[in-house]
Amino acid sequence: QVQLVESGGGSVQSGGSRRLSCVVSGDTFSNYAMGWFRQAPGKEREFVARVSRHGSNTYYADSVRGRFAIFRNNAENTVYLQLNSLTLEDTAIYYCAAHLIPFNKDTYFLASTYGHWGRGTQVTVSS
Repeated sequence: QVQLVESGGGSVQSGGSRRLSCVVSGDTFSNYAMGWFRQAPGKEREFVARVSRHGSNTYYADSVRGRFAIFRNNAENTVYLQLNSLTLEDTAIYYCAAHLIPFNKDTYFLASTYGHWGRGTQVTVSS
């Protein structure tokens, strides 16, 4: 059974940075494309970023492009999300997710595409 465990959340001031990690166990990590999503209070879960199985291709939501970076270390079964230039609007629970199906440009940003999820890690940005 695939398990995903996020860490690295916490409180950070506006303009600051944070690095989130997600360790995957239970299957061959490099078989999975990985994504990060977030959910703010009262809002739906939204796509943040995706990285391909070997890290060569990345995709970002417009709201985070240029500020966040997703990357992975397949030797360590870990995917990371580097958060820079944080704003109050970045406050959310951040979830990592994994999927096996081939890339589809019309669905890679949908939560329903991902079959495995972590429990999330809270990031709170304050002024």
